[in-house]
Amino acid sequence: MLLSISEFIGHFHPLLVHLPIGILLTGIFLQWLSLKGKYKGIRGAVPVVFFWGMLAAIFSCITGYLLSINDDYDKTLVSWHQWMGITVALTSVLLYFKIQNPRLTVNNKMLSVILLLLIFVTGHLGGSLTHGSDYLTKPLADVFGKDSVPNTIIKPIPNVQEAYVYSNVIKPIFQTKCYSCHGVNKQKGKLRMDDSLMLMKGGKDGKVIEPGDAHGSAMIKRLLLPVDNEDHMPPKEKPQPTESQIDLLEWWISQGANFGKKVKEINQTDKISQLLFALQKTSVLEKKSFDIPEGSVEEADHSVIDKLKGRGVVVLPVAQNSNWLKANFITDTVINANDLQSLLGIKKQLIWLKLGDTNMNDSDMKVIALLKNLMFLNLEHTNITDKGLQEIQSSKNLNYLNLVGTKVTVNGILQLKELKSLKNLYLYQTNVRREDWKLLQDAFPKAQIDSGGYQVPLLPDDTIIVKAKKEY
Repeated sequence: MLLSISEFIGHFHPLLVHLPIGILLTGIFLQWLSLKGKYKGIRGAVPVVFFWGMLAAIFSCITGYLLSINDDYDKTLVSWHQWMGITVALTSVLLYFKIQNPRLTVNNKMLSVILLLLIFVTGHLGGSLTHGSDYLTKPLADVFGKDSVPNTIIKPIPNVQEAYVYSNVIKPIFQTKCYSCHGVNKQKGKLRMDDSLMLMKGGKDGKVIEPGDAHGSAMIKRLLLPVDNEDHMPPKEKPQPTESQIDLLEWWISQGANFGKKVKEINQTDKISQLLFALQKTSVLEKKSFDIPEGSVEEADHSVIDKLKGRGVVVLPVAQNSNWLKANFITDTVINANDLQSLLGIKKQLIWLKLGDTNMNDSDMKVIALLKNLMFLNLEHTNITDKGLQEIQSSKNLNYLNLVGTKVTVNGILQLKELKSLKNLYLYQTNVRREDWKLLQDAFPKAQIDSGGYQVPLLPDDTIIVKAKKEY
């Protein structure tokens, strides 16, 4: 409990840390400006500014320390940043008392110069912790064509079968998708993935890779969770691995997670051979995001959007400066005919629709079928059955379909096998039987079919809420 409170307070550090920087820099500027005769009138404000800057620096040090004890960052870099921050706070205290009591035998100007330099150094160290040690040089590296770890471009492999499976195939995936949180500067959950020994050792909650058992590995379990699941990794705001990359990771782990073998020395299915061959022909493994279609569309009718918002429906653009829309019935869980008819008013622009945990039923799906541009559809924990799925057989653009917690069966799902764009299908807690999975995988060879039910280990930054039992 005490640790949870300290972590909560520590998370205020990114918010507070900018206050002393701004306030103290303002104080230094006003102090130097007041030395000029025509600005003597602002001298009275200088001690006030430094007082609040001093307090902000002290509180930033406290919250920074509480954040650092989570051990998510490189200890050496944290130590330098921590002590430089403490030095900034102590120098600001000394400068404040010097301004208040000029008789102190300390050089005022020298203190100001020292404080200015300390702020810059401490800020740089903080930036290195949050954005990587190359955050200043990365733009120059990009301009001059030099490699950098966060770069999403993966170089083509001239002869993939002669390449080393880890160094040339697997490691680049980790570099572009995992190192920002589990690299040299930051180790969320005490997991470091840029070192092979540390990777296999795992994190605070144990191993993330079980050689020979891909689907029993915590890494793969989290990768396969729906993107909007809070346990999904990488977090949804981070770049996501492609289906091909996940397939390659599963293959590597299932074949023993070897670090020294060449590709040709490891067994390959036809599918894996094709994916490996593709690495010879392309420099980027990034797939096109399913939530923004090609082309553009005219702006939606604002009166329709306002009407939906009035019902509690969240309607937002899917991207900045885009007319494509997404709608989420997160608060309007009791949907009526008027709500569905309002959706038809933005059917040209609507490509992302979340109806989970609502009273949606089979008859309502007739309206959903009219949303021809729909690419993302979330129907989890609704009353949808096979009969309702029949209505969306013509939704040719549908890419993502979440049916978790519904009463659909394998027969209902097979009605959608002509939807060639369907790439993500979530069927946890449905009436699909274990023996039906092979049939579904054959019917949807290009889709990632998720059966759910994973036992995902807790990470140190996962939130646990314990509720008291109600007594009646």
